[in-house]
Amino acid sequence: MGASLPPKEANLFKLIVKSYETKQYKKGLKAADAILKKFPAHGETLSMKGLTLNCMDRKTEAYELVRLGVKNDIKSHVCWHVFGLLYRSDREYREAIKCYRNALRIDPENLEILRDLSLLQAQMRDLSGFVETRQQLLTLKPNHRMNWIGFAVSQHLNANASKAVEILEAFEGTLEDDYPPENELCEHTEMILYKVSLLEESGAFDKALEELHKKEPKIVDKLSYKELEVSLLSKLGRLEEAKKLYRVLLSMNPDNYRYYEGLQKCLELYSESGQYSSDQIEKLNALYQSLSEQYTRSSAVKRIPLDFLQDESFKEAVAKYIKPLLTKGVPSLFSDLSSLYDHPRKPDILEQLVVEMEHSIRTTGSYPESDVKEPPSTLLWTLFFLAQHYDKRGQYDAALGKIDEAIAHTPTVIDLYSVKSRIMKHAGDLTAAAALADEARCMDLADRYINSECVKRMLQADQVTLAEKTAVLFTKEGDQINNLHDMQCMWYDLASGDSHFRQGDLGRALKRFLAVEKHYTDISEDQFDFHSYCLRKMTLRSYVDMLKFQDRLHSFPYFHKAAIRAIKCYLKLHDSPKSTAEEDGMSKLAPAQKKKIKKQKKAEERAKKEAESKSEESTTSGVSKSGKRNVKPVDPDPHGQKLIQVEEPMAEASKYLRLLQKHSPNSLETHLVSFEVNMRKQKFLLAFQAVKQMLKLDAESPDSHRSLIKFFLKTESTSAPTTEAEKLRWSVLEAERPSISQLQNKSLVEVNEEFLGRHKDSLVHRVAYAEMLYLLDPSKKTEAIKIIEDSTNKVVQTNGAQLEWKLKDCIAVHKLLDTVLLDSEAASRWKSCCAEYFPCSTYFEGKRSSVMPDSLYNLSRKSNENGDTLNHPMGQTELSDGQAEAFKSLSVST
Repeated sequence: MGASLPPKEANLFKLIVKSYETKQYKKGLKAADAILKKFPAHGETLSMKGLTLNCMDRKTEAYELVRLGVKNDIKSHVCWHVFGLLYRSDREYREAIKCYRNALRIDPENLEILRDLSLLQAQMRDLSGFVETRQQLLTLKPNHRMNWIGFAVSQHLNANASKAVEILEAFEGTLEDDYPPENELCEHTEMILYKVSLLEESGAFDKALEELHKKEPKIVDKLSYKELEVSLLSKLGRLEEAKKLYRVLLSMNPDNYRYYEGLQKCLELYSESGQYSSDQIEKLNALYQSLSEQYTRSSAVKRIPLDFLQDESFKEAVAKYIKPLLTKGVPSLFSDLSSLYDHPRKPDILEQLVVEMEHSIRTTGSYPESDVKEPPSTLLWTLFFLAQHYDKRGQYDAALGKIDEAIAHTPTVIDLYSVKSRIMKHAGDLTAAAALADEARCMDLADRYINSECVKRMLQADQVTLAEKTAVLFTKEGDQINNLHDMQCMWYDLASGDSHFRQGDLGRALKRFLAVEKHYTDISEDQFDFHSYCLRKMTLRSYVDMLKFQDRLHSFPYFHKAAIRAIKCYLKLHDSPKSTAEEDGMSKLAPAQKKKIKKQKKAEERAKKEAESKSEESTTSGVSKSGKRNVKPVDPDPHGQKLIQVEEPMAEASKYLRLLQKHSPNSLETHLVSFEVNMRKQKFLLAFQAVKQMLKLDAESPDSHRSLIKFFLKTESTSAPTTEAEKLRWSVLEAERPSISQLQNKSLVEVNEEFLGRHKDSLVHRVAYAEMLYLLDPSKKTEAIKIIEDSTNKVVQTNGAQLEWKLKDCIAVHKLLDTVLLDSEAASRWKSCCAEYFPCSTYFEGKRSSVMPDSLYNLSRKSNENGDTLNHPMGQTELSDGQAEAFKSLSVST
């Protein structure tokens, strides 16, 4: 480093490096300038100056200087290393790896460069390269523990667990008998447990158990020891020993559901599907009764039997479970029991039981068959539970009746307003739901969860401005909306994006959806620091688990939702591109004039960008003592206008589609958007592949049926193939067509008729049939509308008594009648019909919805305006000027 410089300048060069490491950037810059006065072409100094400027957010200058440094001294490993660090800081990992490899050609035994290269290879999952680099590091420095562990982990990640075990055994062979010292017991424990888990992963269960028992004295994490031991015993089929050990673990933590599951497996009383024979249920009941006597304070031992018990046994057990919780007043009781609503008959038993309790408490003040008087709050929480129960079953009138009674009983309980808000949302009155959520928020201004729920309700009601003002109450001072972005608040981005999308603001909607994708990218980048940290701290099992989690990161729901919605935005942009007056005017100009104007515009844009760049570089305000700028970045596109000006929306959509296909291949929505994108791109084979995947996942889905009909209608109506590529494509489709069971020797009209025959009682399927009937033969529009209007809303018993029609489906039908079938009279008739089924729906203008002047919501608002009542839960939703000012001055300490 700096070897070609005289002693004075060589010392200054060391000062640059030290200043960079200690973040004294101004000092380092001064030293670099001093060297460059005498040696202006010194490559390593130019590179280090560039690296220092990069840390001061002067990236343009930094890249220029580092490139110049490499050019002036292309055989310097320092210049290439610095160039790699520069790329790494900008997350250009592939370019950084190239630079590190160039540096290693010059200095192949440089430990620092090798270490940096190994981190990037782990980040990019270049596993074969990672193994090679870690082996090189171990060869150069075998007396360093981290190099042994790093090599073992690299082999493990490269799917060679047995080799990783050999490396760890070789490392143990270098240790003294009295190793580890007192201060390294935890690290050594982790290494032993990691080695045992590797043996388990490679299938050597006997050897893993032997190793675990052999090293027991050196293992300080006794809980992990027992959990690993019981896992190995179970896999070896030594169920009696495993059963005893599970009971020991339960004595340590009787609320751990995994221990109960493991004990059931040892007793051969566990089913993945949750279905048990009567004999198994009897044995399980006896098991949990004995466990409940042993662990009287455990909630898990009382809750688990509710999943497998049936009929009277279930009723007796659930009564014992919920009575003390209703007496105590546990708001989360319904959430705890909500999974039981997936079981047949259990919702009916629950309803019967709780209604009996309510009646008994009203009449006698105690539970049925009990003489103990209950406190008044028991009735409140019973009503609270029943309101959520009826809401779950779609009986919104009954739910509202119970929650209103609970509010009248005790009007100061915040949870009551939150639940009523949720009921109103499900019933279709989003404005009233937002008002109720705001009332709940006002009752406790220091509760972040209630504030967040209120914001979500406001966004669902498309009150975006009010939602933003409410959300920023729990952010830091300054640029508050950006603080929400920094907090990676993905639920907010999705809800806000949905609201903008509904309102037709595709720019802002896209900005929100792509912000979620940016959060996932940041989460993926955050793993970088752990590649060295976890090896140093020996948290090896957690590290490997974290890497596996990162590999499936994009399969999580938030990303899936954001990607689907972003693709829908791009589809909308593609289907209805903007045509401005300026473009209309351009179309009338001569070609030479068009070319001249376009050239002029490009020059103006280039000049504007250069001016902005110079302005940014010349800014001297907001610089810290270290020289780093503290100026907050300004969003150059706050409304997402640049995002909707993309020339090829389908190309952008394809980027997110590829991620969905890789990480969410079992989602019907993934293949539905794939079909839509590829049909627009005229990629018929890819569209056909999407159709086949949809049929494989759910052949009876209305979306699968629509896609099937649309695809073959399009391909059949296309002109005869002329090119070789088209002929090949058509031959593939002809060969594949017989594999589609729905199409065998049938016309598309017959396929559509059969689909209706299989699902004649389902609204969504009838609508899909009607839509395809109109598509196949536009002259049958009247018949298609009649099919929809003849649908009957039946009462279904799958999850308790509730109407079959869902509000969102009915809204979709109304939009279909109005915008696709283009029959406003039929749409009006459908709206009137649905207003009867959904009286609280604002979309259908139901008689009890907030859009009606004489609704409870509006009467309450009038009362508030007249000063008759204060802080009513159905109060105002818009802020007056005075309230807006109060919002600005209001802050909540976090």
